[in-house]
Amino acid sequence: MKNKLLVLCLLAIGAAHAKDINNNYTQTKQYYSQLISAPTPNTAELELLMNMLPKGADLHHHYSGAIYAETYLEWVGRQKFCIYSEDNAALNAQKFHINTSPSDASSKICLSADATRQNNAFYRELLQKWSDKDFSNHSHEQPAPDQNFFNTFFYFMPVASYAMHEGFQSLKERAQAENVQYLETMVDLAPSISNKELDQEINQLVQNSKNAEAIFTRYADFMAQDTTSQQQISAYIKIMEDAAKGIDSSDFKLRVQAYVLRNLSPSLVFSQMYSAFAADKASDLIVAVNIVGPENEHVAMRDYDLHMQMFKFFKKRYPDSKLALHAGELALGMVPPEGLKNHINDAVQIAGANRIGHGIDITHEKNADLLLKKLKEKDIAVEVNLTSNEFILGVKNEAHPIQVYRRHGVPFVISSDDPGVSRNNLSGEYLLYASRYKPSYDELKNTAMNSIRYSFLGQAEKKSEMQALKQRFDEFEAKIAKMIK
Repeated sequence: MKNKLLVLCLLAIGAAHAKDINNNYTQTKQYYSQLISAPTPNTAELELLMNMLPKGADLHHHYSGAIYAETYLEWVGRQKFCIYSEDNAALNAQKFHINTSPSDASSKICLSADATRQNNAFYRELLQKWSDKDFSNHSHEQPAPDQNFFNTFFYFMPVASYAMHEGFQSLKERAQAENVQYLETMVDLAPSISNKELDQEINQLVQNSKNAEAIFTRYADFMAQDTTSQQQISAYIKIMEDAAKGIDSSDFKLRVQAYVLRNLSPSLVFSQMYSAFAADKASDLIVAVNIVGPENEHVAMRDYDLHMQMFKFFKKRYPDSKLALHAGELALGMVPPEGLKNHINDAVQIAGANRIGHGIDITHEKNADLLLKKLKEKDIAVEVNLTSNEFILGVKNEAHPIQVYRRHGVPFVISSDDPGVSRNNLSGEYLLYASRYKPSYDELKNTAMNSIRYSFLGQAEKKSEMQALKQRFDEFEAKIAKMIK
């Protein structure tokens, strides 16, 4: 009898708890609907909601572009470097660039980190050069937006690899502050090797791709046996694994993507790609391979087909490796129209991409309707980066293909790309998503769930993180229900 009463009590408590959860969900859903229902959404309250919202994961994220310029300046100071305050041809000095070897000769035109901060005008200009700060809301001398964006990396590159563990820790703290539990970041370029004879064979494939697979095989076999190559790959893995030690905790995980640079010679891209795939196989920290760099530059456009063939070759050798490829980060006018016809398709059909980064030129792709169907059927998620798509490509609001992906049932995730350069965060991306496109609360919630669903975590970890995200949503909805009473 006592056992029966205990069971009934537990059932009653469980039913009451389930009712509370359902009520909290309903109230949160209604509140969110009110905020987005007006012709002009209530962005201030939406911003509060998006900051509190569990966002699961950030899957399209560049480490060096995520660190804020202020942190890089602090690292300049710690290493006793200085920053040129003017151009000087005799000293090979370029204004706003870091000098890693200060000397008496350069002292008059090279400012310490402290001196930079104390010079308000120079400091402000530096932030404008090292990030996208003030680009749109102030008039000052500036290059084209995409050039401004990519130029920033050349300024802080000399210190980008300094204090990586500290960098990871700061990204973790920032992620936790905005309710993000998993970060997948691109940290460092995979190492390359040079072999004069093999380099020549690979490079000539630009003019004649005949026997490409045989040439790929010779180069990959060489690297597999080459002591220097293997040592570089091991060192690459160790740097990242050492930096990531202690970062994982019960409420946060970090994983890394190895990447190659698409704007280099074919031989360098190929050797980097070998290293990236080999590192991915050797390290549990590394979960995918990617390709980065301005997609509209001459070499990237010229060699795109060759790069996809390289990925196809390595996917055969490393079938378990995941690919999250930047593809279709292009808009009409950046390249001739024919340059918009195949990048996403080839990333999927030839390279075997598991996720697509950006995917902006989808509406220009040949047989776009069939490609959209293929993305849906293959369950290939698109990583949507609203801020950088607007800044770099000029694509925003209803011109953004997120609406096309929604209409055709293609899965997508919201991600931050380079929040340090953009001076934004993942919550800001969700605010743009909610205010511009007004997804229902259920769709908003599912988008956050997608970030775990389409992550490259192992199945057991993914299941655990999904359960944790659902628990976070229960807690979030309880907070919102209490807040709006």
